[in-house]
Amino acid sequence: MLGACAPTVQDFQPGLMAAKIQGDTFISEDGKALPLRIWPARDRPRAVLLALHGFNMYSNYFAEPAAWWAERGITTYAYDQRGFGAAPNARVWGGADAMASDAGALLALLAKRHPGLPIYLLGDSMGAAVAVLALSGTNTGAEQAKAAGVILVAPGLWGGRSMHPMLRFGLWLSAHTMPWNTANGSGLKRRASDNIAMLRALGGDKLVIRNTRIDAIYGVTQLMGQAFDAAPGLQRPTLILYGERDEIVPAEPIHETIARWPEAPKFALYPEGWHMLLRDLQAEVVWRDIAAWISHPAAALPSGAQQTSR
Repeated sequence: MLGACAPTVQDFQPGLMAAKIQGDTFISEDGKALPLRIWPARDRPRAVLLALHGFNMYSNYFAEPAAWWAERGITTYAYDQRGFGAAPNARVWGGADAMASDAGALLALLAKRHPGLPIYLLGDSMGAAVAVLALSGTNTGAEQAKAAGVILVAPGLWGGRSMHPMLRFGLWLSAHTMPWNTANGSGLKRRASDNIAMLRALGGDKLVIRNTRIDAIYGVTQLMGQAFDAAPGLQRPTLILYGERDEIVPAEPIHETIARWPEAPKFALYPEGWHMLLRDLQAEVVWRDIAAWISHPAAALPSGAQQTSR
């Protein structure tokens, strides 16, 4: 009976074809057509950013920061990850391996498309977990994924052994008995941002998922757990950004992850920041820090939010 109720995960056939960019679509190595958005730098570009959205969001989440970065010479790419937005089989969990492979493949394509420019990978919440796996040894394509640095925003590194055992068991049981059931999180009484107008706009966006399958929730916690384990092996310059008012991802697993890093990454803590750091009311402060770090990774961040990470 449990086998019949196993969580649903999209099929993934790596190596079926060469990944490519075709107009406003990223074609994955197993032929999935993933909607792609591009915000080109207004003048001469100085860097390229590949942005990975969070759980239940999609690529347009980056429209405001990407437009701001474009004015400062940064070209941003973002795509709807498997299971989200207008991607095929939306609402069905895409699978950690497939999502990491997609990010690595697109990074490699961007390196060829923009020779001579540094390519950065930014992950927001769940996207941060995907970014970690895309560039870690757990992803077979990591060597081909060229990235000058990694930016982890409100990183989803809360899962696996970093999550309370009873919560892990409850998710496993629900995902293996009623995987089709949905939840919307309204009973948790947690806020994602202080930008109420933005939250209302997202609530009216038909491509933002509000009722989430239980097996997708289970899948994202598995993904985050893998990233929690893999993060210390991330051998790239890394910037981690976290809001002190974040009610979605707890701080403890993030600090624990940083403590296991061989060389501490740059860490910024925003006293007025919530989970949606890139869309909060003070989001421009974060946008500016990211642009500054891309230009001068060793320099102090303009906001002064940089903390001693250990």
